[in-house]
Amino acid sequence: MQLIDGKATAAKIKEEIAEEVKQIVAAGGKQPHLAAILVGHDGGSETYVKNKVIACETCGFKSTLIRFEEDIPEVELLAKVKELNEDSDVDGFIVQLPLPKHIDEQKVIMAIDYRKDVDGFHPINVGRMSIGLPCFISATPLGIITLLRRYNIETSGKKCVVLGRSNIVGKPMAQLMMQKQYGDATVTVCHSHSKTLKEDCKEADIIIAAIGRPDFVTADMVKEGAVIVDVGTTRVPDATKKKGFRLNGDVKFDEVSPKCSFITPVPGGVGPMTICSLMKNTLSAGKKEFYK
Repeated sequence: MQLIDGKATAAKIKEEIAEEVKQIVAAGGKQPHLAAILVGHDGGSETYVKNKVIACETCGFKSTLIRFEEDIPEVELLAKVKELNEDSDVDGFIVQLPLPKHIDEQKVIMAIDYRKDVDGFHPINVGRMSIGLPCFISATPLGIITLLRRYNIETSGKKCVVLGRSNIVGKPMAQLMMQKQYGDATVTVCHSHSKTLKEDCKEADIIIAAIGRPDFVTADMVKEGAVIVDVGTTRVPDATKKKGFRLNGDVKFDEVSPKCSFITPVPGGVGPMTICSLMKNTLSAGKKEFYK
């Protein structure tokens, strides 16, 4: 069993990005600029955004963090999105999800200029991704594809099961694994209502678990030599930890890992690659790689 080290891979990629940015700036080019909007004080969102700001520094990007209180009117948030769309210095920006209940998330996503949508959530980017056109790919699926490539894991013609059908991970992950230039695999998507979920997993060469249930994937669901990618990050109470909780994956790591050829840990697997992919998308936005 080989551990897929997302932390080390992400650090290496950020070094590569920083070197490229240095060359761009030295040649008189513009320093990439990522802005982030954070609404409220959700603990998980605070951590993610803090890590994104740190990653920007590491990559040599300019970063701007815009904070709003939880009770911000939707119209005010949309006005800020419009302002960032029109700011020529901002190459890409994100609105950290989830948003408070009184704000229509889809309306906010639709309002973002798709050419600055480095999260890859705008329907134009989602549509282009689904038919294999150049675009911003949402960060977690892009991070997983990058990990599989960096570890030279064979995906072409393999049976891949994606657990979960969310718009952010499950659906785009299945699309990418199916496409010739990315996974080129035979893909099955399973979810909470799938009748043959266990049997499908047992036949899979690759399982990508993004179902949001701690320890959901157990040893009896995994065949010998399978590749396991664990996207789950649920906060589970743990009195032994300083913060009072630990991050738990969707895979029961201790019993599943002995059967695998490759497996991602939680934490330190997919998580760092998600932020790293956001940096890759921001660099592409700065270079106007996909949209002029």
